[in-house]
Amino acid sequence: MGNAFRSFLLYVLLMTGFGRIKCMKEEILVKVQELQFWDEKSTHAPRHFSNSMQIPRTAPKSSALLELKHQISPSSVNNFHEQLLLSDNARASSLQSQLRPPHFQQPVTRLPLTPGVALHTLNYIIDIKIANASMPVIVDTGSDLTWVQCKPCVNCYIQQKPLYDPSASSTYHPVPCNSTSCSSIFASVACGNMTDCGYSLRYGDGSYTRGVLALERISLGDAEVQGFIFGCGMSNGGLFGIASGLVGLGRTKLSLVSQTKAQFRGVFSYCLPSRVYNSSGNLILGSDSSSYKNATPLAYTRMLQGPRQAPFYFLNVTNVRVGEVELGLPKGSRVLIDSGTVITRLVPSLYNAVRDEFLKQFSGYPTTAAYLILDTCFDLSKYEEVRVPKLGLGFEGGAKMNVDVSGILYFVKKDASQVCLAMTSLADEDGVGIIGNFQQKNQRVVYDNVGARVGFGEEKCSYS
Repeated sequence: MGNAFRSFLLYVLLMTGFGRIKCMKEEILVKVQELQFWDEKSTHAPRHFSNSMQIPRTAPKSSALLELKHQISPSSVNNFHEQLLLSDNARASSLQSQLRPPHFQQPVTRLPLTPGVALHTLNYIIDIKIANASMPVIVDTGSDLTWVQCKPCVNCYIQQKPLYDPSASSTYHPVPCNSTSCSSIFASVACGNMTDCGYSLRYGDGSYTRGVLALERISLGDAEVQGFIFGCGMSNGGLFGIASGLVGLGRTKLSLVSQTKAQFRGVFSYCLPSRVYNSSGNLILGSDSSSYKNATPLAYTRMLQGPRQAPFYFLNVTNVRVGEVELGLPKGSRVLIDSGTVITRLVPSLYNAVRDEFLKQFSGYPTTAAYLILDTCFDLSKYEEVRVPKLGLGFEGGAKMNVDVSGILYFVKKDASQVCLAMTSLADEDGVGIIGNFQQKNQRVVYDNVGARVGFGEEKCSYS
């Protein structure tokens, strides 16, 4: 009788509760206030590393482990969102303009391999050393040149740390203008009276850096790199926050990834934290995976070949999953994965399908007005908990990226009266989709340039 009764109970549970079990597998029950990606109790937290760096995790010399933090201080929540999303749109537009074929058919004169995209959304920084000078620098997968502000500075923006002083370093060597190193970097060189290899780089938001290329010793965590080519910027302006400069992680030969290929094997990975404050992620250079803490196995997809001279990383998306519903793309859709763009952008036909399906599955909650580029918003102010449909991206070869719940909804108002789907549409079907950093949170994202692949694994991002 006991076995029969247990069997009957199991039958009842299966018949009456199957829908709920199935739903729970494809939904996430989350407290509304946990969706906020900033800690409102820490609005005035320090915007620097000096008092908040944690004890480094050890890593071999063939790899480097660095703390990755966010540098934005949202002193005014509404202004913070407006500034961030408008700047994000400027960066996305800048990227789209660079990806149009005519751009890559123009000769490049006295510029690094590609002009830069808009910078203001680049808010993840690491701490590195140039010679013996420690300084925070912005991380960008969409740039090639690594540069810092240098003395003597003709025009420099205000930064937190002292300027790098080449005259105080015995390992600083400017690249001669008439050298093969200079001519191999630039498409055209006209030295004239110049003795050093000069550069001038303007970004899509009007930010710029000008100076000379030089060789120097840099330290990345416990790893040291000799003879690294970087930009010694003596005239710089724009929206760089507290950072001393920028480190380029793009695919071109001038990037840090390419210059350190012998040491780090062309591999780097990052794990972006889910919150702005009181949390850190990490950037790992090298193929050693012992520091990874991914909860799911890494799954890789092929890097697509991008336009000539482009530093960008392209992938092929084959489907988007909303809850249980998989929206397939028979021919796939080329997308760019970017550390500097915030909000993911899809071609209109795909975005509309994703939005409509999300609305269908999130239908029990009241909608509210759109916010800037985010057109699908809800009023969740009367709810303590909500059931959020799971969201995932599928790539060529079967790799999947399950978006963390912190990357599905964008919290505009702190009282939850305006919470939006954290995705938007491109202007037309000819655009290139972008996977933004908001959707990459709590993911181990691995860029293997030698193997020409990108890997994804779920990971609770930290530096401890």
